[in-house]
Amino acid sequence: MEQTRKSTALATIIRERRAVKKGYNDKPVTEETVMNLLDDATWAPTHGNRQPWRFIFVGPEQKETFAEKVAATYPEEKQENRREYLNEPNAFLIVVMDVPDNQKQWDENFGATASMIQNFWLLAWEQQLGVVWKTNPHIYDPKVKEILDAGEDEKIVGFIHLGYFDEKPIKKGRVPVSEKFSTFKG
Repeated sequence: MEQTRKSTALATIIRERRAVKKGYNDKPVTEETVMNLLDDATWAPTHGNRQPWRFIFVGPEQKETFAEKVAATYPEEKQENRREYLNEPNAFLIVVMDVPDNQKQWDENFGATASMIQNFWLLAWEQQLGVVWKTNPHIYDPKVKEILDAGEDEKIVGFIHLGYFDEKPIKKGRVPVSEKFSTFKG
């Protein structure tokens, strides 16, 4: 017997959340807002309660200098493009993860960090704070790790681009779950 699904506020936020890549308005993203969102977001599931993340906030006042430093890590012919790209959001939240020696713990740490980022994204969406998780090539560059003072035992998981928006991005559909679902017949 199929149950009728009752939509909740959380389900609505999950379905409406979008990546906001452009179209940010001038409202500044504050450190206080980001910290308040993180206070709730860090309640994500985390194996062994390791909480394998740390955060680096780049606010509107530091953004231009930060963009210049990161752009300088690219070949000269790409620097202007990267500088413009990195100046689009109002602020950044860089998420850094502890990298253990054990592959199982690495996978668990990454899963926990990704869950925390999703929590942050949903909480930000409630406040019309646009978010997009970026994994551009610079997150793998040792020079960028140095700029961010990330250690050898840390991984930059992504640059979270932040900015308030006036218009929601276009909603893209999802493949029906029935097309991705099977039952083990063992």
